[in-house]
Amino acid sequence: MNKKPGFFGRFYMSIILFFLYAPIFVLIVFSFNSTRSRTVWTGFSLEWYRRLFSDGTILDAFYTTLIVAVLASVIATFIGTVAAVGFFNMRSRWRTPLTQINNIPMMNADIVTGVSLSLLFVSLGTMLSFRLGFGTLLLAHVTFCIPYVVLAIMPKLRQIDRNLVDAACDLGCTWMQAFRKVIIPEIRPGIINGLIIAFTLSIDDFVISYFTAGGNIMTLPMQIFAMTRRRVSPEINALSTILFMSVLILLIIINVRDIKQEEKLRQRTSV
Repeated sequence: MNKKPGFFGRFYMSIILFFLYAPIFVLIVFSFNSTRSRTVWTGFSLEWYRRLFSDGTILDAFYTTLIVAVLASVIATFIGTVAAVGFFNMRSRWRTPLTQINNIPMMNADIVTGVSLSLLFVSLGTMLSFRLGFGTLLLAHVTFCIPYVVLAIMPKLRQIDRNLVDAACDLGCTWMQAFRKVIIPEIRPGIINGLIIAFTLSIDDFVISYFTAGGNIMTLPMQIFAMTRRRVSPEINALSTILFMSVLILLIIINVRDIKQEEKLRQRTSV
């Protein structure tokens, strides 16, 4: 029997939530401040948002980040889906060690992954005559996004009734037709989750991007870091507010979709 948390449990949780979200709330509030002050509220204004959207450097960094995030998430989702299906169809003696190897990038520190990829790209660039740039940045993002896509899809594969695939093949489907018409619809929620996770991780990454982008490419997190090295501008507050709200909207979409899927599953099992 589950017991409701007592007064001290609720108080402790409230303190944790306060320390986690109070700084973000202050940042959002002062992004609408009419002056540069970060301590004194002088009036409501959208001036810093106007300056943000008229700053060409920030907009270029945003476009680069968005393009990399979209391409990396789509490519990583495709590769991760194929890899997850391959892992699932392997024998357990091969699946277990390969799955553990797939999880290493998620447990690795970002700086280790960034430095390793940077050294790899520099070595290959010396032999193949190319430099760090958009291509290496995209490859790095695809690399660290794939394990998360695999992790999101594997639970959905375990829920599939293998008899469905066998029945489809017995009724005349080739393996590719069974994969497209039976497996993909069953694991579609996992694919969408993996796509959203990969997009969120890519658009938020700084460390790996810093080591693999080179000197001519600037992503949004890198641009924010460069801005904070000088005097902090309220434009950063406005930019951070937009990023926070974007992630919050994505989380709401994911949670609402998961609730609807659970309701549909309950309706199927109750019939």
